[in-house]
Amino acid sequence: MIKLYLFLIFSCSIFLSGIIIGYYDILPVDSIKSIKYLLQNNSEKEQNNISIYEDNIDSLITINSKNDIIDKRKNLTNLIWENTIPYSSSILIDKNIQDDRYQNIPNLKFIDKFTIEMEYDVNSIAFLFFPENSNNQLIIYHQGHRGDFVAGKDHIAFLINEGYSVLALSMPLLGMNNQPIIDLNDFGKIKFTNHRHLHLLESSDFSPVKFFVEPIGVSLNYLEKNYNFDSYHMIGISGGGWTTILFSAIDDRISQSYSVAGSFPMFMRSDSKNIGDYEQMIPEVYSIANYLELYLMGSFGNERKLLLIYNEFDPCCFSGELYHDFPFGDILKSNLEKIGEGEFDVIIDHQQNEHIISKEIMLTIVSSMNEI
Repeated sequence: MIKLYLFLIFSCSIFLSGIIIGYYDILPVDSIKSIKYLLQNNSEKEQNNISIYEDNIDSLITINSKNDIIDKRKNLTNLIWENTIPYSSSILIDKNIQDDRYQNIPNLKFIDKFTIEMEYDVNSIAFLFFPENSNNQLIIYHQGHRGDFVAGKDHIAFLINEGYSVLALSMPLLGMNNQPIIDLNDFGKIKFTNHRHLHLLESSDFSPVKFFVEPIGVSLNYLEKNYNFDSYHMIGISGGGWTTILFSAIDDRISQSYSVAGSFPMFMRSDSKNIGDYEQMIPEVYSIANYLELYLMGSFGNERKLLLIYNEFDPCCFSGELYHDFPFGDILKSNLEKIGEGEFDVIIDHQQNEHIISKEIMLTIVSSMNEI
């Protein structure tokens, strides 16, 4: 009797396994992951009851003219550098380096390594990828908190194959960038490994936000002096998307900017996962230009464009789903039209449930760059 009972249990298990396997064969794994995420996400939304309380964002925008943009750009530059972006004295160049991680990339001619040295012995390492057949345009590719820009190797390879030169960077303290030990009078010797450490360096005459944008500016100054690119563009993911927003607002040499899952206006950050890291919440920066104004500053100008790109169900932050609840893009478009030249838009990568730049979005970006 016991043997018969065990046999029936075993048979039922096999039968149920067959049903499950058959179900997975019928419904693709990606669809199952999407459904699981949707159910989980809807449940979390109900529990957190995330709300947006701001109902008049026009009142937050103090940019009404080109001169307002010039003034804010000047004030941000003064906060970070007290004058202008430094020139090439702080950059070291290693020509035609070898890095096994980037072997066999189609159309790659050479890689130059840039090392930018800054205060407190903080450095930033960038690679310039130059294509064999070039369209004479440069794209700055900026990685986020995931770390080294090798995480974006497939995107870098795609752009090189399209004929673009690529300057790739990581955020400070991440990737190949160093993590210096800094001796602070009030706190002792600390190894800086996290962006929150940077808050300890703030003073009336020093803003650590420069560590995020100075490497780009110094590199561009070098490239302008030594190359003859027709235009400069910028693509960033996550924290690199945030960097893209800030730098393109400060430096109008960037023609077209593409920020993927990089930021929301402050009033859309009630959910803790959208608050962001140290650099996303610096009062001294955003009292000069809030996020809405930074978006306008990065968009404004002759043949300039800014696209904010959000993943529909991003599990990390800044999801397109939340943007649907408050589509601020149309208001910014209207404000930009009043000021003058430039283009702004928001794109949602529908059904995307990862914190990535998808292949489809990379195709969209390249198509967008070819429009002007």
